[in-house]
Amino acid sequence: MELFNFFSRKNDPIQLPYLTDVHSHIVPGVDDGSPDVEASLFLLDSMAKWGIRQAITTPHVAEGFPNTAEVLDEAMRKLLQELSKTDIPVKVIRSSENRIDDFFHKQLISGNIKTFPNNYILVENSFLQEPWQLDKFLFDLKVKGYNPIMAHPERFYYYHSVSPERYDQLHRAGNLFQINILSLAGAYGKAEKKAAEKLIEKGYVDFLGTDLHSPLHVEIIDRYLCSKDARRHFEALSGKLLNDRLFPIRPL
Repeated sequence: MELFNFFSRKNDPIQLPYLTDVHSHIVPGVDDGSPDVEASLFLLDSMAKWGIRQAITTPHVAEGFPNTAEVLDEAMRKLLQELSKTDIPVKVIRSSENRIDDFFHKQLISGNIKTFPNNYILVENSFLQEPWQLDKFLFDLKVKGYNPIMAHPERFYYYHSVSPERYDQLHRAGNLFQINILSLAGAYGKAEKKAAEKLIEKGYVDFLGTDLHSPLHVEIIDRYLCSKDARRHFEALSGKLLNDRLFPIRPL
């Protein structure tokens, strides 16, 4: 796969440096992402233009979005039914983004969480504070056979602005980090972008993800892919991402 062409004109868009996206909210009508199937198809078509060929989509499972497997699977069924009528070349499979809270704990114990292939699981901290006994929780997940991926750790102020040493502690303990393209694009702010770039520098970026929710996010990523920043970031990440190595595209 040719990730980008260094000889292209500086304002020409480049493609994302992976085929498999591991974080998005394109399941219709279940969280703060796509509101309906039509919007989902627009987001998927945009992903295809960025070079994505497989989306492991991750609707929220959290107290604020108490989605059960039944609710998510029915919404996915409707999306796949309509996707099959298009020529959008993106394979979609469902997992979830799991906020570390009581609702997720109950769903996990009940066996209602659909993981990534090989039992990888995307977990999300609260934005207010680090979850209580986070290290023990992540260790216990591993003991139970799960492989935790931490969603967008660059977005949590209590890490990047208060305790940046936690990045070292968490990653060295074997927890994988998924960084948002939107963070690198500066969509959340300067501190989040700087934190994401620092994680690239440290070699802590295991996955990139779009965290795609809306047409606004499409516009932001479109602009980013025409930027010098994108070329610089993707060059620094070349050969290091696990998106396609761990989750290669397989026939349905």
